Amino acid sequence: MIGNSIANVFGRAAARCLLAFALVGVVACVALGGTVSGTVTNGTTGKAAEGVEVILIQLQGTMQPVANTKTDAQGHYQLTNDILGTAPMLLRAVYRGVNYHEPVPPGTTSVNMQVFEPTDKASAINVTAHFIVLQPNGTDLTVGEEFNIANNTNPPVAYYRSAGSFLFKLPKGAQITDVSAGIASGMPVIQAPVDKGNGLQSIDYPFRPGDSEVRITYHVPYPSNQTTLQTVSPYAANQVGYAAPPTLHVDAAGFTPGGTAQGYNLYLRQSVPANAELSASVSGTAPPPSNADNSSAGADNSQSASSSSGDTGATAASAGITTLPARLDSLKWILVAGFAAIFALGAVLIVRRPQPVLAGAEAAVPTPAPPIPAAAAPEPNAPPPATQRDIRSVSDLDSVVTGSLDQLKDALFRLELRHQAGTISADDYARERQRIDQKLRDLVQG
Repeated sequence: MIGNSIANVFGRAAARCLLAFALVGVVACVALGGTVSGTVTNGTTGKAAEGVEVILIQLQGTMQPVANTKTDAQGHYQLTNDILGTAPMLLRAVYRGVNYHEPVPPGTTSVNMQVFEPTDKASAINVTAHFIVLQPNGTDLTVGEEFNIANNTNPPVAYYRSAGSFLFKLPKGAQITDVSAGIASGMPVIQAPVDKGNGLQSIDYPFRPGDSEVRITYHVPYPSNQTTLQTVSPYAANQVGYAAPPTLHVDAAGFTPGGTAQGYNLYLRQSVPANAELSASVSGTAPPPSNADNSSAGADNSQSASSSSGDTGATAASAGITTLPARLDSLKWILVAGFAAIFALGAVLIVRRPQPVLAGAEAAVPTPAPPIPAAAAPEPNAPPPATQRDIRSVSDLDSVVTGSLDQLKDALFRLELRHQAGTISADDYARERQRIDQKLRDLVQG
């Protein structure tokens, strides 16, 4: 049993972020565009951060800085640009050689930022969980590794090393797809890894106090539907797990069956030391597509139509921010403004009229591989979700909204993973995206 499932943590964080951006977009719509201002605070000292350089970065075209300033004695900054308010942009605060980023969704006029005193001591972080998700994809095996990282420093400081704050090692013959990192309560930032030789890679990412996540996706050859996957983590981990669909057979020394989660079989190992060699014999094929899923997708498709807001969401879901060490050449946006644009008006309706959790929202979507499995079963004695009948407080409303967004976010994320892995046709993918977009609109419109 995974007590603190990485998928659930990511799901709740993404849903909260989604709702937050929507609400921010609603408030900002009444303000004039073209200007963004805010305060930069030193999270280590709790005081205003004076003299911090704040850079405004456009995310279209060449993706370059378009304005910059420095904070005053009160930590306040203000930047002006014609693009502000009309398109997603990015703010960067540079403090003691460390870059901190915050998104600026369309319509936003106020963004507060937080910086920290840096430390290069590796003891500032520890890996609480490391999961390896396996998904066959024709002659390749797609592998997703996710690390949960905790920074519990006191006083709070950011762990950062310019030569590589986080190290990981690719298996022999692996072809990397992408690497991302981010705080658990925020959105991931796609990283450009630095090759250190012999399969060892590093990223320059500041790990702020609290929980962060690093995700790595790559594929390895999978001839005759079998291979031996050998991985090494430079870090000790409280828990390491494999997750595989039931059509795969996994034999990993030192790992024991850990039940199932979201249709995936789990294999777990506790207290894994640093630089431990992990070897897993993998064989089998990807699960066949479900006819029921396809028929339900077709039925839902007849009731939904694409819209400009839905297209915005689809675009945002596949975008990303890329950060290169001390460079801006490959910055891209990831999940920043599309959802906010879709639900800006809907958020007002949610606040005015509470909506119940969508019944069966997750059951109606296909069940491709999630990036990381959720817990095998809900916690015992967990209270039932709030319904429209018993919404009496802000906390009840938050439970309803967060629960619905959790379900739809998980469905969308699994659909994108399946699309990336090539296990769903282009037509089925388009139909599923339209259906999920329609359910999102139904949620916010009531």
